[in-house]
Amino acid sequence: MANQPLLPRHIRTPKVPSGGDPVGGRHVLLGNDDLLLCWVAADRTSPLYRNAVGDELAFVQSGEAVVESVFGLLPASAGDYVVIPRSTAHRWVVAGGGAVELLVVEARGHIRPPHRYLSPAGQFIEQAPYCERDIRGPAGPLVVGGDGDVGGPWEVLVRTRAGLTWHRLASSPFDVVAWAGCLYPWALAIHGFEPIVGGIHQPPHGHQTFEGPGFVVCSFVPRPYDFHPGAIKVPYHHSNVDSDEVLFYSAGDFMSRAGSGIDVGSISLHPGGFVHGPQPGSVERAADQTRTEEVAVMIDTFRPLDLGPAARTVEDERYPWSWAT
Repeated sequence: MANQPLLPRHIRTPKVPSGGDPVGGRHVLLGNDDLLLCWVAADRTSPLYRNAVGDELAFVQSGEAVVESVFGLLPASAGDYVVIPRSTAHRWVVAGGGAVELLVVEARGHIRPPHRYLSPAGQFIEQAPYCERDIRGPAGPLVVGGDGDVGGPWEVLVRTRAGLTWHRLASSPFDVVAWAGCLYPWALAIHGFEPIVGGIHQPPHGHQTFEGPGFVVCSFVPRPYDFHPGAIKVPYHHSNVDSDEVLFYSAGDFMSRAGSGIDVGSISLHPGGFVHGPQPGSVERAADQTRTEEVAVMIDTFRPLDLGPAARTVEDERYPWSWAT
């Protein structure tokens, strides 16, 4: 449903029901025609799955899993981003007795490193905050025939713009002898992102990590605070001109919003047209600090976001008035 009346929102993911698998257990929190933002706390392995609508980006908040695909095995653990290209048949394998929490972006197109980080030949430039050495690809080959792969048939859940469809295959989609091309799942640890710092507050695009059709994804990691003697060290009050701003608070001390109820696992939505900034008193508390230890994922969308079914049930309805305290 639309974000009406126009309000900032605080969505508390620890209150979202847990259980299920990393695909079928997803809860839609926010979305528009360009993406869906989902949360899942999964405790079992997913079915074979293929998203034919667009790429998926998963941020692992906690736990461990292995993404199996025709390209091989891609382990992922807390703090990892995982990019799964469109129409890649895969499954998330969660170890028995374990659990994994994922923040998932389901895009309506391709997710990639920002163009400005790449040379005309497609290589990362030296000024990019991460590069080829930080990216992990699948290790293989994936040998078909282990537990759960014997006997068939194999069912693959396929997502299209019309909905979900099951395809039943006579042989495993992983039963291949080779693959060609340069499209495959890959992972990047958020701590592999090297932040740009300066004497005064750096604009948000300095934290940009990925881009997709109609949105960007940014990473906030531990870094020195602005070091100019007169710098305001926490983000000052601002209004989003071109975007809705979503922040997922993963770990650390969120000084700018201390006292607002924001904590680990919180998601804030500050829509375009709403002026927002630090919590009262946080500018003064940050004056003598030299660095921040926060870890957060920001998603800026260039079209307004609607609220998904789960968001309304787990939001903190007092949040819009947190600046009045």
